[in-house]
Amino acid sequence: MSRSTTPIHLPTPLVRRRLLLGSAALLAAPVFIRQARAQSRLALTPSQTEGPYYPVAMPRDDDFDLLRNGDRRYGKGQAAWVTGRVVDPAGQALKGGVVEIWQCDEDGRYDHPRDGSRMDPSFQGFGRVTLNAEGAFRFRTIRPAAYSGRTPHIHTKVKLGQKELLTTQLYVEGDPGNARDFLWNRLSAAGRAALTRPYVPGSDGLSAEYTLVVQA
Repeated sequence: MSRSTTPIHLPTPLVRRRLLLGSAALLAAPVFIRQARAQSRLALTPSQTEGPYYPVAMPRDDDFDLLRNGDRRYGKGQAAWVTGRVVDPAGQALKGGVVEIWQCDEDGRYDHPRDGSRMDPSFQGFGRVTLNAEGAFRFRTIRPAAYSGRTPHIHTKVKLGQKELLTTQLYVEGDPGNARDFLWNRLSAAGRAALTRPYVPGSDGLSAEYTLVVQA
């Protein structure tokens, strides 16, 4: 008794090639995804030296408004809002973190023994704020002033609990002192872009916005 057989159709070379290419693409997909995710991660903000004038003792008034020190108001310099966000490399807000800033007054003086504690007593000089749920911060201060050997800058720390995540300095875009400043010149082009922002005139004085990227 004869048996009927169903002919087997083997894939043509072109079909086999397409099948192999499709399989290879599926296997490689996770690699491409990982690469895309890596490329989309934000670069960490470069750290810089703390400098010699971090407060020896924290001042009584250390809130966001450096233009008021107790009952005194500071009237020199150009009033400015310094604002921004602190995020991790994935762009997630650093909830519960703290940002500190300190800077010299308009005459280039710090509230520190190594500088003779000559800061104008009406200028607070140091401030700290707790980041909100979006990782945002803001300070009311002056456009940073220059002093001997340094371009205008604001010292900054980011903390989470007892851990210091970042110490760096914030600069003014377009300031002629930048090109002569030894610390600014040590930054890469990307580092300069991250730490150097324009101070834009507005109805309430100048404003500058920074994004700080830290690894918690």
